[in-house]
Amino acid sequence: MNAALPWRQWLPEFVLLAMLWGSSFLFMREGAYAFGPFATAWVRVTLAACMLTPVLMWRREWPVLVNNWQHTLFSGLLNAGIPFACYSYALLHLSTGLSSILNATTPLFGALVARVWLGDRLSWSRALGLGLGFGGVALLASHVSGDLSFNPEGMGLAMAACLLATFCYGIAGSYTQRFLKGVPAMVTSTGSLWGASLGLLLPGLYFWPEHAIPLRAWLALGIAGFFCTALAYVLYFRLMAKTGPARAMTVTYLIPVFANLIGVVFLDEVVTSWMLGCAVLIVLGTALASGLIGKR
Repeated sequence: MNAALPWRQWLPEFVLLAMLWGSSFLFMREGAYAFGPFATAWVRVTLAACMLTPVLMWRREWPVLVNNWQHTLFSGLLNAGIPFACYSYALLHLSTGLSSILNATTPLFGALVARVWLGDRLSWSRALGLGLGFGGVALLASHVSGDLSFNPEGMGLAMAACLLATFCYGIAGSYTQRFLKGVPAMVTSTGSLWGASLGLLLPGLYFWPEHAIPLRAWLALGIAGFFCTALAYVLYFRLMAKTGPARAMTVTYLIPVFANLIGVVFLDEVVTSWMLGCAVLIVLGTALASGLIGKR
C-alpha cells in the first residue's frame, strides 16, 4: 500500500472487501447451478447496477457518468462482465478454494499488463515474481485430480476460465488508471456494472433456464449482487483511488483465506497441503510482481 497513507485509512475497507469477494464464490456457485453461467453473471451485475444507480443520482454524480460513459461501460466488461461469467462457469467444475487461489494471480497479470501497456519498469524482483506466480499455477494444475481436458466438462477449461478472468482484471486495472483516473468511485462502480449488464444481456437472456428457479438461488444472487458486487465495487474503486491499481489488486491475497474457510465450513471442501503450498508460491510471486515486497 501507499507508505504515506496511514493503515487505519485503508485496512478496514481492505479486509472487508476480501471478506465480501471471498464469500462471493459460495453465492455464485449456488446461483450457477440454477441459472447457468451467463444468466448468473447477468443477474448479479444487473442487480448491483440497479442498487447503485439511485445512490449515484442522489449524490448528483450522474453528469460525471455521462461525461465518461464510454470508458466506464467498457471497463465494466473487463472488470465484471467477462470475469463473472468465467467464474460462474468455473465454479460448476472447480471447488471454491481452488478457484479463489487462481483468482490470486490477478496482481500478477496486473503487473504484466502495466509493464506492456503503461511501460512500468520491471525490476529483477518483479520478473522473479512473475516466474514464481505462473510456476505456482502450473504446479497447482499438475496435481488437480479429475479430467483436465479442455472440453466443456473438463477442469482444464474451467481453470483456463479463471485465468482469463484474472487477465481481464489485470487489463481493467491499467485501463482504469489510464482513462478513469480521478473519476469518483461511485461513478466508476455504477458505470462499470451497467457496462457489464449490457454486455451480458444477450447471452444472459439466450441461456436463461427454462426450468423454475428455486428461491434459494435468487437469494444467493441477491446477496451476491448487493454485498459482494455493489458494496464491494465501491470499496474496490475507493481503494484504487487511494493506492493505485497494483496495490488495490493485492486484496486478492486475502480472498483465498476467506473463500477456503467458507468452502470447508459450508461445502465440506478439502484443502490439501499441495494447494496450500502452491497458494503460498502464487501469493509470494504476486507480491514480488506487484512490488509489494522486494525492490521496485
